[in-house]
Amino acid sequence: MAAIDALLPAERSTQSAAVASARNMLLLTHLRWLAAVGQLGTILFVNLVLGVALPMAAMIAVVGGLILLNIGTLITLAQRRPVSNWHLFLALLVDFAALTAQLYMSGGATNPFAPIGLLQVVLGAVLLEAWSSWALLALHSAAFGLLAIYHDPLDLPPAYASTLSPAHLFASWVNFVLAAVLLVFFVTRIGRNLRRRDASLAEMRQRAAEEDHIVRMGLLASGAAHELGTPLSSLSVILGDWRKQPALRADPALSVEIEEMQAAVARCKEIVGGILYASGEARSEDLERTRLRAFLATVTGPWSAQHPGKFAFIDRLERNPAIAADRTLAQIVTNVLDNAAEAGATRIAMTAEMIEGDLILAVHDDGSGFPPDMLDRVGKPYASTKDRRGAGLGLFLAVNVMRKLGGSLDVRNAEDGGAMVTLSVPLAALALDDADG
Repeated sequence: MAAIDALLPAERSTQSAAVASARNMLLLTHLRWLAAVGQLGTILFVNLVLGVALPMAAMIAVVGGLILLNIGTLITLAQRRPVSNWHLFLALLVDFAALTAQLYMSGGATNPFAPIGLLQVVLGAVLLEAWSSWALLALHSAAFGLLAIYHDPLDLPPAYASTLSPAHLFASWVNFVLAAVLLVFFVTRIGRNLRRRDASLAEMRQRAAEEDHIVRMGLLASGAAHELGTPLSSLSVILGDWRKQPALRADPALSVEIEEMQAAVARCKEIVGGILYASGEARSEDLERTRLRAFLATVTGPWSAQHPGKFAFIDRLERNPAIAADRTLAQIVTNVLDNAAEAGATRIAMTAEMIEGDLILAVHDDGSGFPPDMLDRVGKPYASTKDRRGAGLGLFLAVNVMRKLGGSLDVRNAEDGGAMVTLSVPLAALALDDADG
């Protein structure tokens, strides 16, 4: 489940929102059943027990409409059709129309049940988007005011009859509108704060899952580096002994091959050392102090030599501060360049500049670029266009390492073709206190 959470946050969020909307619609059907039963019971009690004349056929027909709406809603939910904000809004509009019709036929704003419209306003504030919540509030407020003027009078027996003055009705309307506005205002903001909190918690859980993934990969890499250290040292010693053998030194071709093998073993040992350094096992006294331009040269120089004619380095640095060479950052830059080469790029340019205290490294290539769906998943483990096991971890690690350094990684397709990967690192995360050179 942790892997799914890390891989598909957008899909999970959409699915969760759809499930929540369906559950909210089901909750509305439960409340509508209660409203239908309550309205029907009240109508029968007032007419049969209290002897108040009501338009029974029309009012029961409204109750029947609510029942039919509920049946249709339950059928739709059983078919697992998506429920949107518009569906919830329309459902509450039907409930509003039914309540308004019942009040119109039973005394309007003088009906003791007239303020029950506040319940629908609160439901709208909780379940709907902000614009539809305010729209529902406006409709209920307008309906309450109009019902004070336009309604079928309620012919009550003398024992139950009472007269409300126009001032009382106006005050009741003001009270209704004020309560409704305050409810919607605070409920919508509370809901927004809760959604922000949930989004923040979801992001924290995602980062925790990603960091756990990184820790597990770091432990695996560190263990593999330790295991590889011994055989690599043995190979280095054996190759050194071979070079001293007179029979082997007499063969020029074999001597060249031995030198190439020694260079390959040395490169492997350097990579293993970099892995141990990145996993935190390097000694503090081994920390390399250098200058920014020298650091970039040590990163780009070997890569350019391995890919002749492909790479161009554009130096726009205004200063050359002293820094602590970060092998992790060097590995990220190398991975970005490797990705560009593997994407079919024939020209790769990296621009280095300083902007507001940040080191900006922008890598632009003329390769195939990133597919649109890939751009949305950059930084997720195994999100890659390469069809091989373990692909996609480079950018995943790069995003998280840049985050640890306080920087960022931006990936996009350039307007003139190819891909543009921009690394931004605060110089404070690298710089030493030495004076600039």
